[in-house]
Amino acid sequence: MKEEGAQVDTSSTLTPYEDEHYMKGVDLIVQVFTMSRISPAQEKGLLTAVKNGAGIAGWHGGLGDAFRENTEYQFMVGGQWVAHPGGIIDYRVSIRHKDDPITHGLSDFAMHSEQYYMHVDPNVKVLATTSFTGDHAEWINGATMPVVWKKTYGKGRVFYTSLGHVSADFRVPQALEIVKRDIRWSSGSKYEPFGQWVSPVY
Repeated sequence: MKEEGAQVDTSSTLTPYEDEHYMKGVDLIVQVFTMSRISPAQEKGLLTAVKNGAGIAGWHGGLGDAFRENTEYQFMVGGQWVAHPGGIIDYRVSIRHKDDPITHGLSDFAMHSEQYYMHVDPNVKVLATTSFTGDHAEWINGATMPVVWKKTYGKGRVFYTSLGHVSADFRVPQALEIVKRDIRWSSGSKYEPFGQWVSPVY
């Protein structure tokens, strides 16, 4: 982010979400905060910022398995993790929208990581999917699950990918490129210089 001209603030807590003045100046939130809890004031600050136009981007449990008790937060994200049958396994990711700027020119690819099974909002724009076998849960054999999506929440752009259990997942070129492109998209300035971002990391 810094290499592309962004002013980046990081925090190991969710406290910045409580600061209304600060959040009004944030263009993009990149959240890496798995499970845990968010206070009512923090959730209100986050949701209000995104509704008013701040983008939010994230991956794996850092966005899609955070704050399990907060359904409005899940409504914003567009989905919620529920299982990863088999733990670390081999699976494939299929690109669904090759004409979208985020996935343009990318080919299907293999992953060796957690394959997320999720509850997903039908209103998201799905850019990539994965298919489950029945090897670890026979009743989901053949199920197709979104892996990459984008959506809006109020005026804000929301991006999510279930990839990224560990940093090594981003050694897969397509996985890394998707995240880089979607961070740009979520900022609201596809390939232009960014404004101010905040990245809560836990």
